[in-house]
Amino acid sequence: MMDSKPVFSASPGFLSGGGEMGALIRAHDWAATPLGSPAAWPQALKTAVGLMLQARQPIYVAWGAEQISLYNDGYIPILGTKHPTGLGQPASILWAEVWDALEPINAAVFAGEAQWFEDMPFALSGRERDMSWFSYSYTPLRSDDDRIMGIFCAAQETTAKVLTSRRIQAERERLARMYEQAPGFVALLEGPEHRFGLANPAYMQVVGRRDIIGKTIAEALPEAVEQGYVDLLNDVYGSGRALRLAAAKYIIQAGSGEPADERYVDFVYQPLTDAAGAVTGIFVEGYDVTDRVRAETHRRALVELGERIRDIVDPDELSFAAAEILGRTLEVSRAGYGTVDKAAETIAIVRDWNAPGIKTIAGILHFREYGSYIEALKRGETAVIADAYLDPRTAATADMLKGISAQAFINMPVTERGNLVALLFLNHATAREWREDELALVREVAERTRTAVARLEAEQELQALAASLEQQVVERSAEYDRVWRNSRDLLVIVGADGIFRAVNPAWTTILGHPSDEVVGRSFLEFIWPEDAALTQDGLNEAAAAHDLTNFENRYRHKDGTPRWISWHTSVEGDLVYAYGRHITAEKEAAAALAQAQDALRQSQKLEAVGQLTGGVAHDFNNLLTIIKSSTDLLRKPGLPEERRRRYVDAISDTVDRAARLTGQLLAFARRQALKPEVFDASDRIRAITDMLRTVVGSRIRIVVEMASEHCLIEADMSQFETALVNMVVNARDAMNGEGTLTVRVAEASGVPAIRGHRGGTGSFVAVSLTDTGAGIAPDELVRIFEPFFTTKEIGKGTGLGLSQVYGFAKQSGGDVAVESEVGRGTTFTLYLPRIDESVAAGSTRSVPSGSAPEDGRGRRVLVVEDNVEVGRFSTQVLQDLGYETTWAANATEALTLLQRTDDFDVVFSDVVMPGMSGIELGQEIRRRHPHLPVVLTSGYSHVLAEKGRHGFELLQKPYAAEELSRILRRLTGGRHSAR
Repeated sequence: MMDSKPVFSASPGFLSGGGEMGALIRAHDWAATPLGSPAAWPQALKTAVGLMLQARQPIYVAWGAEQISLYNDGYIPILGTKHPTGLGQPASILWAEVWDALEPINAAVFAGEAQWFEDMPFALSGRERDMSWFSYSYTPLRSDDDRIMGIFCAAQETTAKVLTSRRIQAERERLARMYEQAPGFVALLEGPEHRFGLANPAYMQVVGRRDIIGKTIAEALPEAVEQGYVDLLNDVYGSGRALRLAAAKYIIQAGSGEPADERYVDFVYQPLTDAAGAVTGIFVEGYDVTDRVRAETHRRALVELGERIRDIVDPDELSFAAAEILGRTLEVSRAGYGTVDKAAETIAIVRDWNAPGIKTIAGILHFREYGSYIEALKRGETAVIADAYLDPRTAATADMLKGISAQAFINMPVTERGNLVALLFLNHATAREWREDELALVREVAERTRTAVARLEAEQELQALAASLEQQVVERSAEYDRVWRNSRDLLVIVGADGIFRAVNPAWTTILGHPSDEVVGRSFLEFIWPEDAALTQDGLNEAAAAHDLTNFENRYRHKDGTPRWISWHTSVEGDLVYAYGRHITAEKEAAAALAQAQDALRQSQKLEAVGQLTGGVAHDFNNLLTIIKSSTDLLRKPGLPEERRRRYVDAISDTVDRAARLTGQLLAFARRQALKPEVFDASDRIRAITDMLRTVVGSRIRIVVEMASEHCLIEADMSQFETALVNMVVNARDAMNGEGTLTVRVAEASGVPAIRGHRGGTGSFVAVSLTDTGAGIAPDELVRIFEPFFTTKEIGKGTGLGLSQVYGFAKQSGGDVAVESEVGRGTTFTLYLPRIDESVAAGSTRSVPSGSAPEDGRGRRVLVVEDNVEVGRFSTQVLQDLGYETTWAANATEALTLLQRTDDFDVVFSDVVMPGMSGIELGQEIRRRHPHLPVVLTSGYSHVLAEKGRHGFELLQKPYAAEELSRILRRLTGGRHSAR
């Protein structure tokens, strides 16, 4: 038998050697591949394969259109389990799993572009790892005819290197995170030039957050060189010995012209060595202890101030000591203390402390010569200037301030009883940012200095006073006695038990009781009865050392009439000293003024009503003029049809305008003729929420809460929206344009008792508006729905908005409630009858087409109208529409007709009639004839406003004949009287 593998009598020389792959290539059946016998291979392929087999580096060769694969022993580990079957395979099969990435690269090589890749990742099958990395070059191979026919790939697997690099990077990142979270600052300086290799955020904070990584310390922090820190680093690097320093000062100068920032740090310079013990870098670690050092420095300054205050007896010397301590502690150019003449706007400086080279400014200085900050000082506000040239208060006088070494300064006022009396000042010759802890120290020194100065001055005054104490006691006793006897106001000493210990003669003048009748008796015997509890509370508060100011109550005059007294008190021990001013005349004048103002408001309201009625009369006269002129012209014989139609249209349009005018009047009077329709209150509120946000403004947040998604009501939609807007505007004004308004919609099982009216049961929709405003006083709650009543300032409200809300609610069969707490806000709740969804669906069904004729023929209507003209006209209109009519002049007559016959298809009744109203008639008909429809008509009605429509159809006056016929046809449907 023949061997399946070809046997070459003599292998070509280029295939000699090559180890395992040389043997495999020599034994491979190349005749079965597109390459053919090796002896016939192009010289370029032979040369490439010969080089490949002799190379120790992993080499791969792909030749021909199918890119047939050849490789050497070094390449076997790259193929993994694909070896040895990969030999002779097309590249697309050998590298199938990564061919999408390799194909465009190979195509570029075949186009003549050599390729080089470093650490290229591939997910190769047949290997233990899911991902491998390679660095490789692709070189085009040209055939004997100079065409590119193959690829010569020299490869090197870099998986181990990449993974090692990643582990090192991960470790660095872990260390960086650890350093970032370290409580102190950390930095790594590399090499003898101390180049920054690492710095955590805490270190960056210490050095002013500059770009330092990769720079030497001399390049990144030049001030460190000036302050000797680089010399210390050189010593540590050269000696290999660590260095520790505590509370070392470091002045940060981030840039030229930038303000300096003084820091204090505890730190260690720790040298880092290699395996041979040579120093390679320095590890810096420490803590910023600036706050601790400053606090300790300030504490020592205050201790020193306290010690020196004890030994100084001269106020000027004490002030200088305080200035000196502050100046040295804060390292300023000058510090001083001076007394202020507030009226003259000057400061008197007896002596100031000055740093070396700084001149004194002792003497009298005028504040306004150095800036415009005196008004702030008068208000007790500290003037802090970091740079006189940049601050608008001192820019105009900056050169003068610079001339006295005060380009930056602190002027801290010292006040007594709210008055500016002295000033503690610090000056600095250059611009300087003043820290809050420095201001706190200055404030503390100022307070202690002023207290000590005041104590010394008081001691000096006391010593001077002691020299003539007896004479002063005599004089002042006489003065006090004169004041007691001659005061026109009440002076009283009363015990905490309410017993008068002493009263001055003015008690007789003002209240008619001699002093001996009052002393030893309780205040309750003289107080006006209604003010007894109030006065007892006031006495208790005064006795508890809570001094009263302008405490007002009434005392009984000896003649039995009241007198108003305004009291001021102070307490000493268990005695209350009170000063009372007689203010009865002022009270009476205020009451008279309030009465006059109320009368004026009533007059203004009457004037407004007068203007309203006058305007309405004017508008109605204009409308009547159009109607009268049109009717006169219609009577002219031979009037063309076109002109007749024009006059009729003019009358119709004018009637519509008159109806709108009366509608406005009725809304004002709570008698508006509503146009009820079924709608969802929740949907309507959502629809107008954006409009409400526009009404309240951007500083009021509107929160909408829907407790129930479907809240159907039957009401006038336009009036419903108007009522909401009126309540929202009222809430906005109560909150002064800022706060939260909550709109809530919920179902209610009834209406609570409101304003003394008995509540009602049934299904209601409750629309609540809650504001966070000032609230409404209890005595005003009962009047807020009255027309013209308003708690707003004059010119800011008409008092008609809530009146409209009340009128709409009552006419719609509901009510409106209000709850309020002064200072907490107000809630208005609008209750409207809820409509069942099934009833609402039924009410919207139209009469089927063809179920009723287009006119009223075959239907009988009982017309109930007390007005002769209207009754005659209504019956005529109905007859013209084909209806058969019977006219009753009142409800009693209508009921009599219905008792005699049941031939009527519908009852059409006015609401306002003498005796029984149209609503009462409808209710009676509903009881006696439950299947007989009733249609009501009205232009206005107090009955409708108070009780609602009770479910009856309502046709508003004035109405059109077509509208009347449409409602009658809809209600009668297929109903015909039986005749």
